[in-house]
Amino acid sequence: MLQNILLSAFHWSQLLQPQFYIEHGGLWLLLFVVFAETGLFIGFFLPGDSLLFVAGIYSANIANEIVPTGSEYIDLLVLLILISLAGIAGNSVGYWFGRKVGPSMYSWKENMLFKRRYLREAHDFYDKHGGGAIVVARFIPIVRTFAPIVAGIVQMEKKKFIFYNVIGCVAWVFSMLFAGHFLQKWILSLSHGSFDLRDHLEIIVLGIVLVTSGPVMVKLLFNKKKNTTH
Repeated sequence: MLQNILLSAFHWSQLLQPQFYIEHGGLWLLLFVVFAETGLFIGFFLPGDSLLFVAGIYSANIANEIVPTGSEYIDLLVLLILISLAGIAGNSVGYWFGRKVGPSMYSWKENMLFKRRYLREAHDFYDKHGGGAIVVARFIPIVRTFAPIVAGIVQMEKKKFIFYNVIGCVAWVFSMLFAGHFLQKWILSLSHGSFDLRDHLEIIVLGIVLVTSGPVMVKLLFNKKKNTTH
């Protein structure tokens, strides 16, 4: 009976909504999602950017799951450290996976969750940007999932990978987390508390998705048009 109630209240589309993870799993589910998006290749569909942005809005609530600090800056610092560690660990798993079994992935059968073109796009991106691709890829959906795997496939030096992994992850978490927190604070101050971003998360998430996914979509459309002209 309880299982039927839970299933009826759940819809798969909720997996794309960052507030779902925060409301139903809090900090620990947040950390797992960040790890899975970069550590498990099937996690590419998870809402990394928007989840961190929304986490910044709810930073006090999430950080208080560990210990109430009473300081917004300590709350943000705690989240920055924990989420960065989860992201660094996720990328490290992806890198290890790439070194061990990555080359064979090009012969895997495609399905709804895996497309070989994801690997090719990540490989092209890596070739173009070198080690910095690990940093830049953090800000691009799908690419950030496969970039560490490709780094492992091409046998990127471990020390070099660790360096770019740490820099990229901290920069990604810092920018998204702090942007969400201080944008919420600024708008509340500007509107004298009458406008709360938490009441308009759907629009915010859509905007983040468009901004972060825009370059990828443009590239895909450009390549498609280019191929049709030849």
